[in-house]
Amino acid sequence: MGALKAYIIHGWTYSTEKYNKLSQLLKLNGLGNVVLRVPGLTEKLEDSWELKDYVDWIKKIVSREKGKTILIGHSNGGKIAAAFAATYPQKLSHLILIDSAGIYHDEFHVKIRLLFFQLLAKLGKNFSSSAVLKNLMYKMTGESDYNNATPLMKKTMTNLIKIDLSLSLNKIVTPTLIIWGENDKVTPLNDAKIIHRLIKNSKLHIIKGAKHSPHFTHAEEVSDIILKYLKAQSAKVKATA
Repeated sequence: MGALKAYIIHGWTYSTEKYNKLSQLLKLNGLGNVVLRVPGLTEKLEDSWELKDYVDWIKKIVSREKGKTILIGHSNGGKIAAAFAATYPQKLSHLILIDSAGIYHDEFHVKIRLLFFQLLAKLGKNFSSSAVLKNLMYKMTGESDYNNATPLMKKTMTNLIKIDLSLSLNKIVTPTLIIWGENDKVTPLNDAKIIHRLIKNSKLHIIKGAKHSPHFTHAEEVSDIILKYLKAQSAKVKATA
């Protein structure tokens, strides 16, 4: 892979462990990479952030590199990566999205979930002390990670969920690889098709039998897809040079 380096942005999780296998497989095959610790999740955060804050955070990191770099983002990490690519295309050589968040759904249950997020973030410690009631409401939101989030992170989650990234995906000119689990229930496969349609220079790979985290359950296949894609891209550049 030459001098290429990738930064992996994880999704809503409080541990980077599920990203280790993919990271190791990529390194073994010549693609240097770093699994970033995301502020508010695996890194301490002093205040609630908006999507723009995460984009600025990525900018500081990739600006340390002499040349262009690769961003690999899963779920909410994909949303951050895509927002960065739409804003600073000159900083990236490739964008890789794995079951990425970012497509806003106008369905009734999604609106109810966002309202719950906003309500719970406001209530904070004043929220009912009943564990049964809490778990019921968290289940209604469809976000188990929200149950474990700090009040600060709940506000950040609310800030990010309400943003419809489909409005800026057509601004992405970076060569983009989209990898998606066939049976993803969190970010459905139709989202992948929308993202693929909006990003002109993109390629879509569907992982059969996979759900929302193919980088964990199908790490070898995901690694193979990424490496083959980057090799083909490199060959294409050389052919036109």
